[in-house]
Amino acid sequence: MPATTDLLNKPALDFSLPVIGADERLVLSNMLGRVVVLHFWSAECPWSRRADLVIVYRYFQWEKSKVSVIGIACNPNETEGEIRYEANARHIPYPVVADFAQDITNSYRVQTTPHFVVIDPQGLIRYTGALDDATANNRLPKTIYLDRAVNAVLRDQLPVPAVTQAYGSAVVRQMPSDQAA
Repeated sequence: MPATTDLLNKPALDFSLPVIGADERLVLSNMLGRVVVLHFWSAECPWSRRADLVIVYRYFQWEKSKVSVIGIACNPNETEGEIRYEANARHIPYPVVADFAQDITNSYRVQTTPHFVVIDPQGLIRYTGALDDATANNRLPKTIYLDRAVNAVLRDQLPVPAVTQAYGSAVVRQMPSDQAA
């Protein structure tokens, strides 16, 4: 599925999702005034695992600049225990929330993990797509799109490119209850 531009420069869809491993919910609108990186994430996806190496490193730099990262576990086949285990093993310092109903995943048109969305301090979507330009055939990235997008938004500029094709593992779709066996 080609990358979509219809989300760009529009208000981010607000959500309230449960934080994995905590008895609380994360509300996106509570983060207005900060740059927010939504990281659609999977405990099983090797591309998500690879992205976590980059994001965990960037997180500590970004926090100083008022950038928040939210991991969104979006595969309903992954258990909370599996997600907690992988988040701990990957040393993820930011919250991971559960979107098992896939309402947010679908609203943001996410087809693969990892997939990133950058939201500016006013709550507008400024970037959607890939971490970088790596693929199965070209594993060494030349361009880290997410860095470019976050840095542009921090400078109050529009990212270029603002949309890239995310690359990774297909999101496991929840079967509608009327089609379940």
